[in-house]
Amino acid sequence: MLEVSRVHTYYADLHVLEEVSLKVSEGEVVALFGPNGHGKSTLLKTICGLHSAARGTISFRGTDITKSPAHKIVEMGIAYIPEERHLFPEMTVYENLMMGAYNQRARKTQKKNLEFIYDIFPRLKERKNQPTSTLSGGESRMVAVGRGLMSEPSMLLVDEPSIGLSPSMRGVVFNSLEKINREKKITILIVEQEIRDALKLAGRIYMIKKGQILFERSADGVDVKEIEKAYF
Repeated sequence: MLEVSRVHTYYADLHVLEEVSLKVSEGEVVALFGPNGHGKSTLLKTICGLHSAARGTISFRGTDITKSPAHKIVEMGIAYIPEERHLFPEMTVYENLMMGAYNQRARKTQKKNLEFIYDIFPRLKERKNQPTSTLSGGESRMVAVGRGLMSEPSMLLVDEPSIGLSPSMRGVVFNSLEKINREKKITILIVEQEIRDALKLAGRIYMIKKGQILFERSADGVDVKEIEKAYF
């Protein structure tokens, strides 16, 4: 479904990603682990068109999207859910969700998608008329995930969904991602620091350090200590 091949990415003169390759198959959940500042978020932004690859190729369902603009990549079915959330604080929960359904394909399914979002996040239905500035961190994360779903994606790129959340709210978010994958058949590439939560969700993992992929393997039987050791 998604193939990243030998991608290099720079910020000015800083070489952030170096010869990065990975694959994600239809219906998979793949987790990307690595220390902070070593290229995880940059890789997601490069895939979704928010940052340009200097070299290498990115293909989605057989189409080269390396140089495609971000709005075209969304229309093709890839939704990026950033760590920073980027909500519109004075707009209501409902209005923020509807902002995700701006592309033509998504408009046709917005009612169905909104019902699904309210099903997995009942709290958003309760707060649909509240400005997002009044929400907790966990509720804001729900809105960010929901807005991504409103674009009618076939793949989600999820950046640090648990950051800053309480253990109970973290469980809500990870349970929702599992349900999204299982019920909507949406493929997920997730960047996450909470290793154990992500391992329960993912089928495969990649480890990135200093902008390079260290290893790829099945999530079954992965030694958490080995991953933690690779961080340091």
